[in-house]
Amino acid sequence: MKIVADIGIPFLKEAVQTGWPEVELRQFSPDEIDRLAVRDADVLVVRTRTRVNADLLEGLRVRLVCTATIGYDHIDTEWCEAHGIGWTACPGCNAQAVCDYIEEVLNDIYRPISECPEAPNDQRPTIGIVGVGHVGSLVARMAERRGLHVLLNDPPRGIGVSLDEIAQNCDIITFHVPLSDDTRHLCNADFLRRCKPGALIINAARGGVVDEEALLGSGHPYVLDTWENEPEISPRVLAGAQLASMHIAGYSLQGKRNATQMCLTAIARQFGLPEIPIPEGTGEQPGDSAPGWVRRITTRLQSAPDQFEALRRAYALR
Repeated sequence: MKIVADIGIPFLKEAVQTGWPEVELRQFSPDEIDRLAVRDADVLVVRTRTRVNADLLEGLRVRLVCTATIGYDHIDTEWCEAHGIGWTACPGCNAQAVCDYIEEVLNDIYRPISECPEAPNDQRPTIGIVGVGHVGSLVARMAERRGLHVLLNDPPRGIGVSLDEIAQNCDIITFHVPLSDDTRHLCNADFLRRCKPGALIINAARGGVVDEEALLGSGHPYVLDTWENEPEISPRVLAGAQLASMHIAGYSLQGKRNATQMCLTAIARQFGLPEIPIPEGTGEQPGDSAPGWVRRITTRLQSAPDQFEALRRAYALR
């Protein structure tokens, strides 16, 4: 049995070598994962940079695709299902890491209020959370703990208020929805016109959820971790951001460990292998998580906008 995997997925090599010595694991950078690399693989383990579709897998023997991410819009799931190829994502694996990112953004921009939950009601910002799944629900609890007013919007789950109410009443609006036909450009020129003047827009979900050109022209301050056309991001949109990062909001040692473990479990169940844990002691030294870490990332990214992917790959998991 053979597994082809993105080389950027931590802990995978150690777990496979320790628990499945009979399994061959080959790892490649995302731009090396092509039909030649995957030609005799049974399992493909990827991240968001690899487009998994007929162009990659038609006629090959891959039977399972695992993405070590919460989102899966890079996988043509309908084509996979129609051709007997199983697929799995890792919902919730990095939810706490994304919540920590949003909290650091609030600490940076709204420090006086976020440190004073006893502040009078009329002095507390209102945060609107669009998408109340694994990440959004954690962000809601964090915001309440920090003394912010919270409004929720998640029609598929029957939760909260309308988008119009979010726009009209919120000082901060943060998006935590998957990318789909229904959510693409959910934050568009019309939505932004209805927002309160000066409302802060945060996108740490998927790049296409926000219409970046509309955002840039709206005059609203904004924070972006995910971008349209990654990794070829717009230098103009980057330059206008209050804070910005290279799609690393969910990058933490624990989040990555969770994702890899979920992929290993899916492979074991699909192929009747013993379920194996990631060996204890496996890991990297944590990166920068001291106060101000998002602003430090912003400085690095804005000084080298053409190095988005290199900076992302070099990012030390916090």
